[in-house]
Amino acid sequence: MTVGDRESISVGSFWEASVGTIKEDRQLVGEAVFDVAVIGGGITGLSAALRLAEAGASVCVLEARRVGWGASGRNGGFCCFGGSKLSERQIIARHGLDEAKRFVSYQLEAIDTVAERIERFGMDVDRHSAGEMYLAHRPSDAAGFAEQAAFLSDTFGLGARVLSVEELEEEGISGPEFHGGLHMAHGFALNPMKYVQGLAEAVRRKGARIYAHTEVTGIARERDDWRLSTRFGGVRVSRVVMAGNGYTRESVPEWIGGRLMPVMSSVMVTRPMSGDELSAQGWTSDVMAADTRILLHYFRLMPDNRFLFGTRGGIFELPEALKAMQKRGRADFERMFPAWAHVETEHSWHGHVCLARDLSAYVGPIPDMPGVYGAMAYHGSGVAMASLSGEKVAELILGKIERKDLPAVIAKPFSKFPFPALRQLYLQGAYWWYGFKDR
Repeated sequence: MTVGDRESISVGSFWEASVGTIKEDRQLVGEAVFDVAVIGGGITGLSAALRLAEAGASVCVLEARRVGWGASGRNGGFCCFGGSKLSERQIIARHGLDEAKRFVSYQLEAIDTVAERIERFGMDVDRHSAGEMYLAHRPSDAAGFAEQAAFLSDTFGLGARVLSVEELEEEGISGPEFHGGLHMAHGFALNPMKYVQGLAEAVRRKGARIYAHTEVTGIARERDDWRLSTRFGGVRVSRVVMAGNGYTRESVPEWIGGRLMPVMSSVMVTRPMSGDELSAQGWTSDVMAADTRILLHYFRLMPDNRFLFGTRGGIFELPEALKAMQKRGRADFERMFPAWAHVETEHSWHGHVCLARDLSAYVGPIPDMPGVYGAMAYHGSGVAMASLSGEKVAELILGKIERKDLPAVIAKPFSKFPFPALRQLYLQGAYWWYGFKDR
């Protein structure tokens, strides 16, 4: 691969710049045989490969670009609750209280899984923050925080606490659009590219093979095995893990077509700021934070005093649309943090958030494809969920767990979107409605 090829796969993120040279695994050329093939070299795929390799299986990871090129290396670095856009009350209504509690426990285990890996493999991932803060962008949202905190604490034992505007300011969290806070004590922030590269190195050390620039173009049944076709060869295996998330090719396999909806999320990172600049805005906390909009903003002060600011709401991955999304994000940043309007953006990029019709991730076997499993659709909060879900798919393959051992929230295969070809158009309508409701 030439220097020009390497530059062409750069996404321009701060995370790329922070890790220096990224290891380039070799491309698959020719035919290979393994026990398991994992499609996707992000957090999910590497987590599955790590668990399988540790159990003695021969494993290959097939990545279309390079490790961490997709959402795993582009996200905001929030290791937190996630995996569904359904509220806890909606989950109770749909699945019952016991299953809602199982799902909350799964999310807590997912956060703990990341923390355990960081310690076990000695990863330097710039970890910081204690929990996550939800900030009310309207007084009416703040008025509901007390009831929500009591519900989360009494029902799930999560120990949520409510902060007034004055209490937020005392903790170094200040802005003209913040009318109160709801703090969840679980989770932390990290550098996702350092984390995913650390995972890849652990996978290599355990003997699994990672093939970069090896996009899977087809999957076909051959007797009792599966053959995965790539540009310059193929792999024959008995088990397959689909771990592409929002970067999954819709025709590989055909079943996945029309069942996922990738949408855009935009992230910017400022230059490092001085203590005086931080004090001028009244934001000195390193807590992970997000506002209460449906099309939310997420943000945090990083260890070197850069500020990360992310937005939701992009649909079309076209140059002009992406430029407009980044422009809107910068305007929102300046409105929400007016004292920093002069602070330059040093890095900006975008990535896919993967949505499903049922608004929840899926972890389990792909219907009518014996030996093929999937884990994806984390709805914008995948660092923790992908880490545990990749492990759980591996344990399904190894026979360590059964489908019934997973929470019902993530155990139902994806439904197809109605009129899949029109997904982007009716999502545009939904986004207009969300924008109106977020006022």
